[in-house]
Amino acid sequence: MSSDRQGDSSKSDAGAAEAALIAARRAKTERVRARGDNPFANDVTERERGSALVPLGDVREHFGFARREDGKYDKDKVGEAHAKFRVAGRVLFLRSFGAGAFVRLRDRTGELQLYCQEPVLGDSYVRLEDLDLGDFVEAEGEAMATDKGELSINPTSIRLLTKAHRPLPTKTSFKDVEQRYRMRYVDLVANKDVGAVFQARATIVSSLRSFFDNRGFIEVETPTMGTIVGGALAKPFSTHHNALDLKLFMRIAPELYLKRLVVGGFERVYEVARCYRNEGISTRHNPEFTMLEYYQAYATYETLMDQTEEMLRFIDRQLLERMPTSAKAWSDARPFSLERFARVPMKAAVASALEHAGLPANVPELVGTADAPIKEWAKTAKAKGREIDWTNFRKGAQKCDSKGELLFAAYEYLAEPFLAKDYRTEDGTKSIPVFIIDYPFEVSPLARKKDSDPMLVDRFELFVEGREICNAFSELNDPDDQADRFRAQVDKKARGEEETMDYDEDYIRALEHGLPPTAGFGMGIDRVAMLFTQSASIRDVILFPLLRPEST
Repeated sequence: MSSDRQGDSSKSDAGAAEAALIAARRAKTERVRARGDNPFANDVTERERGSALVPLGDVREHFGFARREDGKYDKDKVGEAHAKFRVAGRVLFLRSFGAGAFVRLRDRTGELQLYCQEPVLGDSYVRLEDLDLGDFVEAEGEAMATDKGELSINPTSIRLLTKAHRPLPTKTSFKDVEQRYRMRYVDLVANKDVGAVFQARATIVSSLRSFFDNRGFIEVETPTMGTIVGGALAKPFSTHHNALDLKLFMRIAPELYLKRLVVGGFERVYEVARCYRNEGISTRHNPEFTMLEYYQAYATYETLMDQTEEMLRFIDRQLLERMPTSAKAWSDARPFSLERFARVPMKAAVASALEHAGLPANVPELVGTADAPIKEWAKTAKAKGREIDWTNFRKGAQKCDSKGELLFAAYEYLAEPFLAKDYRTEDGTKSIPVFIIDYPFEVSPLARKKDSDPMLVDRFELFVEGREICNAFSELNDPDDQADRFRAQVDKKARGEEETMDYDEDYIRALEHGLPPTAGFGMGIDRVAMLFTQSASIRDVILFPLLRPEST
């Protein structure tokens, strides 16, 4: 039999086995209905049941006084409390033994065991035969601790709340990455650590809101669709508005709207914004993503660098406070330190990278020429542990129209991939975050030119362990300068470049009303979640990442 046929046979057998399990569970559903009970109940509130549901974690917290150093519970202390609780949760474990059964439940606050006994439950004990893993049940009874010190509820009543027709996977059977992303609702049950990642993401977002709210910022919402492309250099998604018969673009960034608000007097403004970019998918890129953008009047990009350091350390503290166990594990495993940040001009970063690679300083000027000794350079760099993408570096250099664009290309291929290797703590054990500053104006169409060097702009990007985390700059508030840069973007689009902006006439009009000296900042929430949870892929921190349709 061919391997293809074996695979088809295996899938067929698995499908038949699952169908049999589903049929058995559906039969139990009908049995529950036949005796007059609802297998999909909804009467669980205190008004309907006479007592409130108690979260499982609260039951454990109630008996903190009875918990021993080994994590087990003192049987006598728990029993003497005579505390009664009504609880509910999903069945994760179920084992019967004669006149008794252990049922382990999980809710949003944790897990707890039911120690079911036939003499206590009476006629209700037979209802345990209707339960399967994945079902939701409700139980009421007195708390107790088993001989092994396991805190439990000894229920006097138990009932099915929701029948799960499909079986839950085992801990080892649900590891296919694409299936986990596709069926996140199963992933969250089967792989307990996944839930912690998304709890951390929620904590990060709420921490950011606290950080900025406490500094006098106003949170706003701006349009996600517009008639022109603007706010960043990226290829947009397009859509169509039927009633207005308009072609619209999904926003790639909320920047230009937020700066309009600064013109209008909202001097500190931020948005947690859903954005869309019609670009490639990778471990660091998803076409639909969330970003934080904020703008602060009477500030510079240097102000924002200081604030960024404070912000990341604040998130770190909040995670440790709210999720001590998970956050400590992530913190202990991280290959970077937040104790010290480096601030490096782009030109200096390229010079340092060339030195580390043992290459001459004129590589950027020569790399695009026909006589560039690329094989020799590659051999020298490889001996220094540097695998440089010379093919794409050369292609990129040949497309550059200015020295500024060439500097940026050299940075992207020579320096950026090695930031985590070149900038380390004093003992060399961890990388440190690096602010790359002083970008060429040609690659920064919305940033303010430096007063000391008009060929550069007041801009930074922060890289942590080689990952770009945020982008910020002192804003361009000269309407004529901004208009010239918009025109340059339009010229590039006319030459066939896709990642360009349109001319935003209304934004120029806003600037002509006066934008105070302002600094602006953008940061990918998904990448920050990856950073703090040590997640390897952006899909690991997005609940429902975009996937191709499932093949049949």
